[in-house]
Amino acid sequence: MIAFPLTIEALGTARANESIEIRPLVSQRIVAIRFEEGEHVEAGRVLVELQSAEARADVASAKATLAESTSQLRRAQKLYETKAVSTSELDQRLTRRDADKAALDAAEARLADTQVSAPFAGVLGLRNVSLGSYVTPENVITTLDDTDPIKLDFAVPETVLARLEPGLSIAAKSAAWPGVKFAGRVESIDTRVDPVSRTLTIRALLPNAEERLRPGMFLTVTLLRDDVRALVVPETAIVPERSRSFVFVVGSDDTVERREVNTGRRKPGLVEVTGGLSAGEFVVVEGTQKAIPGRAVRVVERAPLPQPLTVAVP
Repeated sequence: MIAFPLTIEALGTARANESIEIRPLVSQRIVAIRFEEGEHVEAGRVLVELQSAEARADVASAKATLAESTSQLRRAQKLYETKAVSTSELDQRLTRRDADKAALDAAEARLADTQVSAPFAGVLGLRNVSLGSYVTPENVITTLDDTDPIKLDFAVPETVLARLEPGLSIAAKSAAWPGVKFAGRVESIDTRVDPVSRTLTIRALLPNAEERLRPGMFLTVTLLRDDVRALVVPETAIVPERSRSFVFVVGSDDTVERREVNTGRRKPGLVEVTGGLSAGEFVVVEGTQKAIPGRAVRVVERAPLPQPLTVAVP
């Protein structure tokens, strides 16, 4: 077993940490626009004000109605103490007061809907409306993106799933910024594997205080895990046969055994063996074309990697 760092290269797409289209909740005319394109705004900042005269009048009317029903309830409560009103009449007054309070809450909510605010801190996009425009919930006023940190989604083969975990380091590059590496970490791993491509999506987070990366950008990603150890053999030891792979193992009695193995990752000169071979066994690297199962060989040199095992086949 030797150190065999896991390196995965993939293509990814940048996504905003949070992203929405700003739309009004009610249909009304715009009376004030309180933002600039590309501006950074805090959560709760009012961006657009809609015509609210009717909504304000509804609130005032609801307040007056609630005040009247509250006053009537108080009088009924005093009369109830002297048995001048019945329990049912008192209950009616109480129900009426509660209904008027609910009506006031609804009117205030409609008034609040005439102000369009930012639900979270971020950067505003292009403005799509003008002062005086009549807008509906179908109209996009602008966009809002939180891009620090920015998300990076990329797909990796299912074969590396066991070696993936949140916190792994990644490096990303963009054609828009030649020579610049964006460092980040794996945030989460999708719970599903795509049954067609046999890949799963990894999501990483990259710091983006300078706003160099923007949602929708295309990036090349390198994921590296240094602490991976694997059983490897020299590439020349692998004998391919159709879709299968074999090696010639030299036993303690210096006889050759032909054994099928499962292979994994490859690097120049080395192949990972995931099954069929145990650590410490010796394989034939040179002379595999002459090796015959069960035949004795003369071992010229028996050494672990990186030195190859050289045998002489009689």
